[in-house]
Amino acid sequence: MKLAVVLFNLGAPDRPQSVRPFLRNMFSDPAILSVPAVVRFFLARLISGLRAGKTIGIYEKLGGGSPLLANTRLQAAALEKALGLETRVFIAMRYWHPMSAETADAVKEFDPDEVVLLPLYPQFSGTTSGSSFKAWARTTAKIGFVKPSYAVCCYPRLEGWLAAQVELVAEAMRDVAFAGKPRVLFSAHGLPEKVIKGGDPYQWQIERTSEGIANRLGLAAGDWVVCYQSRVGPLKWIGPSTEEEIRRAAQDRVPIVVAPIAFVSEHSETLVELDEEYRHLAKVVGVPAFARVPAVAAHEKFIAGLTSLVRDTLKGATPIGSSEGVRICPADKSVCPLAQAAS
Repeated sequence: MKLAVVLFNLGAPDRPQSVRPFLRNMFSDPAILSVPAVVRFFLARLISGLRAGKTIGIYEKLGGGSPLLANTRLQAAALEKALGLETRVFIAMRYWHPMSAETADAVKEFDPDEVVLLPLYPQFSGTTSGSSFKAWARTTAKIGFVKPSYAVCCYPRLEGWLAAQVELVAEAMRDVAFAGKPRVLFSAHGLPEKVIKGGDPYQWQIERTSEGIANRLGLAAGDWVVCYQSRVGPLKWIGPSTEEEIRRAAQDRVPIVVAPIAFVSEHSETLVELDEEYRHLAKVVGVPAFARVPAVAAHEKFIAGLTSLVRDTLKGATPIGSSEGVRICPADKSVCPLAQAAS
């Protein structure tokens, strides 16, 4: 049986000239800007123009472009090797190349018997995995690619994902233990509060991931916290913010370990925002010691978890499912694709 696995990720600019079109693609997505299409078109052009300069400055710190695609290719290669013969792993980025259109053409040419759609977002959100699923469906319908296809909506408590995180967080905790008992900051990308109130399960799933890691590490309630980074714009965002928790740790005179709990690959929000901006803030406000947990990348336990997840998805043979085989979100999380599939 020929199997195609399609890894979904956000995508990122690969050079300075890519920044403006990348931003325009992002803000043209109704999952990001939920306004009428005509308004969104003009807002996307306006916002991408206003933010391009600052964003280019961020990527200049990374040599001009993001390492996200290169890192995702390493994950794809590791997963392909683990799954064995007759399997090819493809990458479909949402806002920069390779995007769904070019990836769907490559998958169609491969002519697999079955396809598994696997987001590199452990926690589901309509703004990330949900948007990628819709883009893939539109693209495959347009080119007439019809094959048995199964999608993984989320895996916030996948054993391999948690095991890799536990190993990396424990190592970072040892690095700062000289300054006292550390507090772990599970830092995730934030979302506007209205998105969560609209039924998106992202925050609930972030909390379940963090809880699972904390329990495995034996952390007491006061020794870990969930927080959110990358807040932009005038809307009210979910909190507490990572900046607030860094300042609180300084007041409490405790060392901190910052773990990127929603990112599986290194990119600008880990290499610049966490490593540079938050590390600098921690130093300025007087945090005794600071350690940043690396992204899981191609950690063998994470890849093993994804391998099992693909195989279990094929065994279950349902159009969409979670790593636990059933819907895991509370009833009020109406954006959950499993809830929508059942309605």
